[in-house]
Amino acid sequence: MKSHWRQIVLLIALVLTLGIGAMGGIAIDREWLNPPATQAGVGVNTHLLQEAWNTIQQKYVDRSALLPDRLTYGAIGGLVDALGDTDHSRFLTPEMVKEEDTLESGQFEGIGAEVNVNDGHVTIVAPLDNSPAQRAHLRPGDIIAKVDGQDVSGLPLSDVVNRILGPAGKSVTLTILDPNTGEARDVTLQRARITLHNVTWQQLPGTTIAHVRVASFSQGVTSDLQQALREVQQHQLTGVILDLRNNPGGLLDEAVGTASQFLKDGNVLQEKNAQGEVKPVPVLSGGVATQLPLVVLINNGTASAAEIVAGALQDAQRAELVGEATIGTGTVLNRFSLSDGSALLLAVEEWLTPKGRVIWHHGIAPDVKATLALNVTPLTPEAERNMTADQLQASGDQPLLQAMSLLGPSTAGGS
Repeated sequence: MKSHWRQIVLLIALVLTLGIGAMGGIAIDREWLNPPATQAGVGVNTHLLQEAWNTIQQKYVDRSALLPDRLTYGAIGGLVDALGDTDHSRFLTPEMVKEEDTLESGQFEGIGAEVNVNDGHVTIVAPLDNSPAQRAHLRPGDIIAKVDGQDVSGLPLSDVVNRILGPAGKSVTLTILDPNTGEARDVTLQRARITLHNVTWQQLPGTTIAHVRVASFSQGVTSDLQQALREVQQHQLTGVILDLRNNPGGLLDEAVGTASQFLKDGNVLQEKNAQGEVKPVPVLSGGVATQLPLVVLINNGTASAAEIVAGALQDAQRAELVGEATIGTGTVLNRFSLSDGSALLLAVEEWLTPKGRVIWHHGIAPDVKATLALNVTPLTPEAERNMTADQLQASGDQPLLQAMSLLGPSTAGGS
């Protein structure tokens, strides 16, 4: 099963990656000393690598920093970084591989935020639903400047993450910079055990509209979504708002399955390989809600597989997209395991929308732009369960309210 391994993430006990080229060490082992030839017939300049390695070992003043594993992993990370595929292809240490593999469990300890490195800053990609990060109003784009009062500017991502990691119940204070104003604020969060519910739904109070939230595309999401949509139809609801905000993506097959619940035919996406060959990926038959009126919510925390779904529904004119432009992670990353348990995640294919639009570095633009105020948290189905219609209208979730207005108070349609 192909997977888009998400942006460098911290759920804070998810995927952690070494800072891009930050370790700066050089690794020399048998694989490096006897590399395969490149396309140009020239291998790695092992003499130069050995020269740099020896110089560091002999001359560097901080002898305690000469840790073989750290230097080795820093070198591999720098090699991958030299590809220029920032925030996509990357190197995982053995510990990171183990944490990536825990994704399927759906339970994590930490503050519940995905992060990556953007312009040298550790930046929030998205908070998880019902997490300490979400409750603290952390938003995509927020910059982590300090952890417990210690400046982390310029530190490798792994070092920053290690400072934030900790057991559930313990607190951590982050100094957050607003990327638009540069204003700083201190946010104290209590780490927690977080259980992910990837598909949830709720009838919006005072309406006949279902708010269906897909938080990520892990194993089983398509099946869970089918069940949710069948329940929506059993309640004779007249429209669906598919919420992909702050969805970091996941498994490609689950994205195809999700889009196929709303499409009768056509393609979900196109895959472009390293040779420039393009292969369409068709809609799967048997979608359970191919006629139900639909609006999709996206924002700048919508990534990878979530962008595939949004792009497919937009290209097919099946749904209007409401919110903000998505991140722009449009590659298939395959994992290549290394001998010590570490791994390379390398972009091997590029995703295009069914009409051939490029997602990578471009993202998907909404049909209707709508943004949240800085102090407003996106509503989730769980939060709506005990709300009244008046409370919903007063929530400040303008993208959701805009989506409701597009569907209309008397939306009609079948399955």
